[in-house]
Amino acid sequence: MASTPAGNRTTRVHVVSDVHGNARDLARAGEGADALICLGDLVLFLDYADHSRGIFPDLFGRENADRIVELRTARRFEEAREFGARLWAGIGADRATAIEKAVRRQYAEMFAAFPTPTYATYGNVDMPPLWPEYAGPGTTVLDGERVEIGGRVFGFVGGGLRTPMRTPYEISDEEYAAKIEAVGEVDVLCTHIPPEVPELVYDTVARRFERGSAALLAAIRRTRPRYALFGHVHQPLVRRMRIGATECVNVGHFAGSGEPWVLEW
Repeated sequence: MASTPAGNRTTRVHVVSDVHGNARDLARAGEGADALICLGDLVLFLDYADHSRGIFPDLFGRENADRIVELRTARRFEEAREFGARLWAGIGADRATAIEKAVRRQYAEMFAAFPTPTYATYGNVDMPPLWPEYAGPGTTVLDGERVEIGGRVFGFVGGGLRTPMRTPYEISDEEYAAKIEAVGEVDVLCTHIPPEVPELVYDTVARRFERGSAALLAAIRRTRPRYALFGHVHQPLVRRMRIGATECVNVGHFAGSGEPWVLEW
């Protein structure tokens, strides 16, 4: 387990999630903090607030981005997949190359903006195999692992669960539960997705329930961490609630707010 010296003074940690290309604010997110925690989704594939931003509109234009957002928001996922498939067919065998090239450009900018030290885990739209190439010595990547910061133990579990959206880092419920189990008892449990609680997983703008984790909810009830921190749901019905002894906090859609959530002790 890595550690950050605590001393006798107050420890201050800034937490962000769902950065989605906001390198400008990310570069300032660690100011005044002893460490930055990032809970994933560095990549901006398609901005649902501004359809002109992201990998998708860069490749296919704003009008096509408008259409695919319309279909997904209406939960017409099969139509969205068919529409997307027709667009990607125009790129042909170069699809994977085009996506990876665009993601690499974003990762180069995002990882360069991380302060030292940063502790990060993956979001569901991230591409974990690329992270080792961009994470510098000051960035520790954790997934199903623990780290000590200022005398408290933080556990990290990255990725999302499988959905009709088929984003890059979606895994099975069993694999996700195994990572939760590997983390065990911690003071602060850091994940990309929320526990499976209706108020925490419902997105009021997208008008749909995102996938939360039942295994995460069970672990919170069983191990009783001080905090459970997460992102993924950009405009949740409830941003903060208690589950037993645990304060559950959606640390926010950083791409939109530009402000980190602050934890001090």
